[in-house]
Amino acid sequence: MSSQAATVDVLEDSNYLAIKRGFWSWFTTTDHKRIGILYLMAILMSFLLGGFFALMIRAELLLPGSQLVTAATYSKLFTMHGAIMVFLVVIPGIPAALGNFMVPLMLGAPSLAFPRLNLTSFYLYLSGALLLILSLFLGGVDTGWTLYTPHSTTTDTAVLSAVAGAFLLGFSSIFTGLNMIVTIHKFKPKGMSWFKTPIFVWGIYATSVVHILATPVLGLTMALLFLERIVGIGIFDPALGGDPLLFQHFFWFYAHPAVYIMVLPAMAAMTEIITTFAKKTLFGYSYVVYSSIGLALLSFLVWGHHMFVSGQSPLANMIFSALTFVAAIPSAVIMFHWIATLYKSDIHLDSPMIYALMFILLFAIGALTGIFLGALNTSVHLHDTYFVVAYFHYTMMGAGLIGFFGALHYWWPKMTGRMYAEKPAKIMAVIVFFSFNLAFIPQFVMGARGMPRRNFDYDPRFELLHQTSSLGAFIMGVTLFLILLNLVISLKAGKKAPANPWGGTTLEWQTSSPPPLYNFPVGQPIRLPDLYEYESLVQDNETGGWSYKEDAASET
Repeated sequence: MSSQAATVDVLEDSNYLAIKRGFWSWFTTTDHKRIGILYLMAILMSFLLGGFFALMIRAELLLPGSQLVTAATYSKLFTMHGAIMVFLVVIPGIPAALGNFMVPLMLGAPSLAFPRLNLTSFYLYLSGALLLILSLFLGGVDTGWTLYTPHSTTTDTAVLSAVAGAFLLGFSSIFTGLNMIVTIHKFKPKGMSWFKTPIFVWGIYATSVVHILATPVLGLTMALLFLERIVGIGIFDPALGGDPLLFQHFFWFYAHPAVYIMVLPAMAAMTEIITTFAKKTLFGYSYVVYSSIGLALLSFLVWGHHMFVSGQSPLANMIFSALTFVAAIPSAVIMFHWIATLYKSDIHLDSPMIYALMFILLFAIGALTGIFLGALNTSVHLHDTYFVVAYFHYTMMGAGLIGFFGALHYWWPKMTGRMYAEKPAKIMAVIVFFSFNLAFIPQFVMGARGMPRRNFDYDPRFELLHQTSSLGAFIMGVTLFLILLNLVISLKAGKKAPANPWGGTTLEWQTSSPPPLYNFPVGQPIRLPDLYEYESLVQDNETGGWSYKEDAASET
């Protein structure tokens, strides 16, 4: 072998973080792993900003009356909090950051199908995020994150910047979804049939289908709203023959499936964690797969339950209410299979597993309280109250964001090659669970008693409940920051991670931590494991890593 060829092989087998260094090497990369890290950094910075706005809101609501901001500023705060957390954090969190990094590894592939399109998706995300945040410096937006007309067509706040940002973010999601679907179809290795594919890959696949089918509707809606404000084309303005409720139909046709863009990949990641830390074969694999796809498809049929009080016909309300209950069945099936997998298993309570157990409990509360909003008689009473705020946060944050943090802890050693401090991670995860419930259970009570959401001021009888909610939010905010700090510290102080620190059976655990440039060592055959079969794994007491018994025997 020539020296030049030997150098190439060494580079290919070097980990992806060490190949090239410097700003330019990262921001022009087509390596899916580096792009996943770029997404992760942008998402976490957005999370800190959106979280700061949340704490400002809770600080303002500590007492009745004005404390820190005016009523107009308060409207802008909750609008930007919602828009940032939904569009910049929870929707792209797992698919764009962790999915980007892990899907090719789980398929034994060297890259995504379209590497340059992947980088384009990131820059569209970055451009959309900057436009959305730019609206802060242009006076803010006071419409709420849903941008409802007619207020969004008449307000003098910076709606155009926010709408343009949402439009670009939509294209980023579409391109990412397209890339994932093509990669999964074309790069699955021989011997990996569809029903031997990891559940996380199925979750990203189902999410990508929703991205491609639903997000163009958001793009169209944002374009029409932009034109309505610029030239008054009369789509949503009744004075010009338009219908403001049409905006709600368009928006929720996207936004309800977007709930599953947030939740489906989190559910899939939790499935991976549950099987790994229970050291037990996934119960009912095929039912989990079918339920994931069914959940994605049913999500397109229930947008009207957001509009029970909009004046739509009683028949339409009844149909949407019935479909809402039908759409809950696949979620219940998946949860049942998680519990059946955990039954009589040897549960290892490492921090990712603690997040998974938190996910099950919080998602269950969100699903059960959602029954009240899917049923016509209670939904009308609870509409636009704090009950909806609490339900939304149990579904989006309790499931989507907690799932993201659980998945981040699970794959952090693979992504960075470093182990974080496990004991603080466990303690902080438990604190997040209790502080989350402390923050949002009082909001269910407030909503049931008639406290409207989005209000700057409130009746003094809600004061204690608001203060309890704010206390939980402050504790949770500080703890989440410390969780991120623990991960960052591990980059320098963390112990070197073995290839398989948790004892997983999917393909990403067969390569080094962090992976080489093309994911697996050059020339080394990839062995397809028995998916979710743990009997053949053994743990090395010295390194803490797991390997297959025959590999461990050959090494000794």
